[in-house]
Amino acid sequence: MTEELGQLRSITSTALLADFALGRGLTVRSVLEGSGLREVDLRDPSTEITLSQEFSVMSNVVTGIEDEPGLGLLAGLLCHPPAMGVLGFALMSSATLRHAMDIALRYTDLSFTAASHSIEENGDQVWVLRDDSMLPEHLRRFALERDLAAIATMQQDLLPMRIPAIRVELFVEAHPIYEMFGAVFGVEDVVFSAPKSRIAFKASTLETPLPQSNISTARFYEQQCNDLMESRHSRGGLSGRVRQLLIRHGGSADQTRIAADLDVSVRTLRRRLAEEGTTFRELSTETVGLLAEELLIAGLTVEQAAERLGYSSVSAFASAFRTWKGQSPGHFGRLHRGRATVRS
Repeated sequence: MTEELGQLRSITSTALLADFALGRGLTVRSVLEGSGLREVDLRDPSTEITLSQEFSVMSNVVTGIEDEPGLGLLAGLLCHPPAMGVLGFALMSSATLRHAMDIALRYTDLSFTAASHSIEENGDQVWVLRDDSMLPEHLRRFALERDLAAIATMQQDLLPMRIPAIRVELFVEAHPIYEMFGAVFGVEDVVFSAPKSRIAFKASTLETPLPQSNISTARFYEQQCNDLMESRHSRGGLSGRVRQLLIRHGGSADQTRIAADLDVSVRTLRRRLAEEGTTFRELSTETVGLLAEELLIAGLTVEQAAERLGYSSVSAFASAFRTWKGQSPGHFGRLHRGRATVRS
């Protein structure tokens, strides 16, 4: 948890939130109080902040404006693709809504949302699942409202027609102001007080082409997004060095080999990684997942990728890949083959 709160993120979301708060009468000082951020940071799109700093600003805004149902909806209306820099341009030039959705989920830390999202395929349906557990409880309603309004706003920017959802389930309690959710997502009923928030779409509707689609441009901006994320990971202390070594070894090295490369004992490696809030197993799983994506995007078959990464069987690899991505490696490969690779 400590490491996740310290992970680097784009300041985009926080800058938009600050603009919203200033428009509602708050001062810059009250918005940034206790966050360690300065006003000049908000105006520099290259500024990187921690998740903890973002939560600090969000808490100041929610407290300062006296949060009530619907406040987050107004904040979400400010979220448009160009405001997100390279990620926004990658979304706008994507081939389809499905392609844009995948990019947004892959590079969440460059976007407006602080929650975790994943995709679950179920026949001809695609479910977008939301996990708010990383957010402080008093911020979850505001964040959900803002993100839903932002998704609706950005979808309208990407494609000037509404793509209807099959079902919408939200963890918040019903409120009159939420009646608009049905119209926004094209469903008659919205389920409230659900265990978790999730939205289902017909898979076929997500294949709708985007009017500004440009394969070359999309590849360029996807690579820019990847370079930003790679740069952040490489600055992650010992964890970053371990990731680099795992990549160099193709993801198959054990912690004894990595400890030797770092000239430390296995015990010291474990202790120092624990101090950074992670474990060797977590880093290894993450790295193998990234390598698997790269191999499939590069055109290798599922069988070839499984063999290259040292899996004893294709089924074991497929099971692990579903855990990472929420979809089969075969589907992922067909969807992304030929696009920009995960690493340059």
